[in-house]
This record gives sequence, structure tokens and C-alpha cells, in this order.
Amino acid sequence: MFARDTALAIAIATLAAIDGTAAQTANQPPDTMAARVEACTPCHGNKGEGTSDVYFPRLAGKPAGYLYNQLLAFRSGRRKYPPMNYLLEFLPDPYLEAMAEYFASEHPPLPQPAPSEVSKEVLAQGELLATSGDAGRNIPACVSCHGPGLTGMQPGIPGLLGLRAAYVSAQLGAWRYGTRTAKSPDCMQLVAGHLTEADVTAVAAWLATRPAPTNPAPVPKGTYALPFGCGSQPN
Repeated sequence: MFARDTALAIAIATLAAIDGTAAQTANQPPDTMAARVEACTPCHGNKGEGTSDVYFPRLAGKPAGYLYNQLLAFRSGRRKYPPMNYLLEFLPDPYLEAMAEYFASEHPPLPQPAPSEVSKEVLAQGELLATSGDAGRNIPACVSCHGPGLTGMQPGIPGLLGLRAAYVSAQLGAWRYGTRTAKSPDCMQLVAGHLTEADVTAVAAWLATRPAPTNPAPVPKGTYALPFGCGSQPN
């Protein structure tokens, strides 16, 4: 009788331990990249689609190489924004690569373009610069680097769709004044340096009015030739 009672007690204790372990496991969050990047979602959206804040960009669907370069820039402090600098400070390269791949693989729909607050004349000037550039001022067209559909090119050129005018304007301003930089040759800084404030307003406004194309994915590397060397897009 004693042996049977002992065996029963051991069985009950074992089941209780198993049940406790299962309960503990059930209460743990899943160890996935989606769970790990939840710190990014208040600013960039659950799937990187962006939020209502005009100064936080969409990440979803951008080339992984581009996203990785930006994560490196924030980690090193080359791009300065304290919350991002702090979040990434101690993350190793493979982890940043995995984060970049995660957001690059997400493809939520692009938002509907917001109505523009600028005049038709300003929008026309923005369209001219974006699609044709201004050779007299050494300004290449946006489409010559970001693609005819403005969807970007693998591995390092981002698409320009789904972004608010205020964000695009802020980034062009950062390139112009050197507060945002990239690998040499820093092609965006060279281009932005030829833009006036009026150019920036016009280009940003026009880009924000662009509807989503049938296929918003960045095109494969080598689909078209860049007009000049760019450190972020190796040959």
C-alpha cells in the first residue's frame, strides 16, 4: 500500500510539474522577429506600414539593404535621432540584418495619397524635377535613381511612395544641410545640394500625391543604370 501511495504521489507531482511548465510556456510571448520588433510598431506601424505621424516613415517593402544601411547609421550615430540611437546601440550586425529582412518582407497596402495643400503650379514643378530633372543645375530626375515607378531598386535604393510630404521634405532638407549622410560617394547629398527650398517643397508635395502602382516592390538590382556612382548602391 505504501509503495502504491508513493507512486501515486510521484505521478501527481510529475503531472503538476508538467502542467506548470506548460502554463509557463503558454504565458511566454512567441520568440519571433515580429514579436521582437514590437518596439518599432508605435512609430512605424504593426507591419511597418507607417502611422498617422507624418515624420515616421513606412518601412514595409523597402529593400533590405537600404533598411540595413539605415539601422547601421542610427546605431553608429551617423543618423541622429535619440530613440533610434538608443534602441539600436547594442544590437549586433546579424540582428540588424534580420530586422531589415523582416520589414522588407512585409507588404501591407500603400496608403491612399493625401490631398495636396500646394498649388497646381508647385505640383507641376515637382513633377518636372521628379521625372525630368534639371540638367542646367545638375539635378537628375528622381526616377533616374528611384526607378520609373518610384518603387526603388534592390539592394539599396528605397521607393518613394507611401511617404508624407512633410517627411520627404525633412529628409531632403537633412541631405541639403549635411545632417543626414551616407556612404561615399553620397549621391543624395550631392543631388540635394543643388535643390532650393522651393524645389524641395515641390518635389515632396508631388511625390506624396502618387498613387500605388500595380506592383510596388523594388525592382531587381541592375534593372537600370544609375546616372552616377552611389555608395549605398554598390555595382
